[in-house]
Amino acid sequence: IGFWRSVGHSHTAFAVESFIDELAVASGQDPFLYRHQLLRRAPRHRKVLVAAATAAGWGRPLSSGRFRGIAQHHSFESYVAQVAEVSVTDGNLRVHRVVCAVDCGRVINPDIVKAQMESSVVFGLSAALKQRISYRAGQVEQSNFHDFEMLRFDEMPQVDVVILPSSDDPTGVGEPGVPPVAPAV
Repeated sequence: IGFWRSVGHSHTAFAVESFIDELAVASGQDPFLYRHQLLRRAPRHRKVLVAAATAAGWGRPLSSGRFRGIAQHHSFESYVAQVAEVSVTDGNLRVHRVVCAVDCGRVINPDIVKAQMESSVVFGLSAALKQRISYRAGQVEQSNFHDFEMLRFDEMPQVDVVILPSSDDPTGVGEPGVPPVAPAV
């Protein structure tokens, strides 16, 4: 599989959370409420889910042409849920806002937690929306950021980070923000 920020959690979260969305649709339920019910015995999962949905205004109407998606994942002993607000114009997807709720135990430096969640959103969205590796004659064609792009400043959504208070031991924040990004979109 190779090296990746959040290693196997990214594709695992994408598969699981996308399937949960399909189950919610098949049962005619709201994706947030469906997850909320599934997580009734997982209080920390549920708390980040509720925090992200609340901060994003889940259930309130959006302006015409805007949509919300939600996902949550537990990795590196931290819990993260994200809500993405997106639009599609002429076949082009744009992410306008990502609300990220994180429970990483006792927070020593909230600015570091916020910076890691924001950078996770950049990393995850760049991978989901822009980056690809192609080969020609057995060689990788991309060589640097001019042809393996990250999101540019004008493409970056607003990112709101909600840090849940906790007295549990501190846990990881460098990677847990990546897995929920793509499935939320």
